[in-house]
Amino acid sequence: MFHSYDVIIIGAGAAGLMCAIEAGKRGRRVWLIDHMTKIAEKIRISGGGRCNFTNIYAQSQCYLSQNPHFCKSALKQYTPQDFIALVRKHGIAFHEKKLGQLFCDDSSRQIINMLLTEAYQSGVKLEMQTRVLDIEAVPGGYRIKTSKGDQTCASLVIATGGLSIPKIGATHFGYETARKFGLNVIRPRAGLVPLTFDGALLERCKTLSGVSIEADVRYKKQVFAEGLLFTHRGLSGPSILQISSYWQDGEQIIVNLVPGTDIFKFLKDRKQSQPKLHASNALSEILPRRLAQSVCDEQACNGPLGGLSDTKLAAVARVVNDWHIRPTGTEGYRTAEVTVGGIDTQDLSSQTMEAKKHPGLFFIGEVVDVTGHLGGFNFQWAWSSGYAAGQAV
Repeated sequence: MFHSYDVIIIGAGAAGLMCAIEAGKRGRRVWLIDHMTKIAEKIRISGGGRCNFTNIYAQSQCYLSQNPHFCKSALKQYTPQDFIALVRKHGIAFHEKKLGQLFCDDSSRQIINMLLTEAYQSGVKLEMQTRVLDIEAVPGGYRIKTSKGDQTCASLVIATGGLSIPKIGATHFGYETARKFGLNVIRPRAGLVPLTFDGALLERCKTLSGVSIEADVRYKKQVFAEGLLFTHRGLSGPSILQISSYWQDGEQIIVNLVPGTDIFKFLKDRKQSQPKLHASNALSEILPRRLAQSVCDEQACNGPLGGLSDTKLAAVARVVNDWHIRPTGTEGYRTAEVTVGGIDTQDLSSQTMEAKKHPGLFFIGEVVDVTGHLGGFNFQWAWSSGYAAGQAV
């Protein structure tokens, strides 16, 4: 059956652009549409405007999913090295910031321009400000009713992302489309997002707002050792953002503010060698001064070390090395970098991202229940899942 397009892709973000490029390279007639005015805003704002476009250590254990093995096939088909080769082809200078995180030297706009150049060279027709009004299955494909008219296609790709950062266009569209066609959706929630608190703990965070430290943050068996930042709403920083993707409502997290140092032993040694040294001054040797004072105030452990009992010192040590806290929530999708959950991977082919029960219907990128760690992993999932679908549409 003849369709007006071979492939229609809804969502012109990272995954949608990659899929369109690959489908176009294969000679497919591609229509890439998006409801927003500006293209790929999430790429533009990422990495402080320099786009953390991949991570050289991207592998399955860096992703959350109900099926942790699902992402392996796509990541193997299109690796970080493959995307790096594309970046180099376009002469974009980049650097590794830390932990395998790659950023543009100049601007994230270079990545967007690179993808647009590749898309146009592949013959992709791109149309922004195009709203999808309805989707229905037709013989041999799908009919899309849009604000720019109706079109049909053999393959339909949903690349509309999750719910994070609604101000740049995030909607429920992908999940609603999946449910319409009988696919299961794992409950979406905000990920890579600051944690919030109330009561005395919130007040303490407010007084410490701006203080940062390298910490270990644990939730059950998951641990992240990176920066932690006190804010006027609670806690943020890479270690907190990372753990937020795993954390469940009502549960505790455990923070070690000085990993690698036994604080009880440290204070005992100082008590013996410098009994007149005040506890807060001793702690400020290894903690920011405001944080050291806060810990001592909270535990009523002020004054010279020589006059403090070991029980008092042990209480201080617990707060520093083994701080159990219960967040009341997160800052939500407004500041979340990603959405955890999404289209159930049980309903998709890991090789092609095609819906098992609906030939020609594909879901890629953040809308799928695959969520990467902080540091370029989510963009790599967008490139890899987009590539995999692009070979199959």
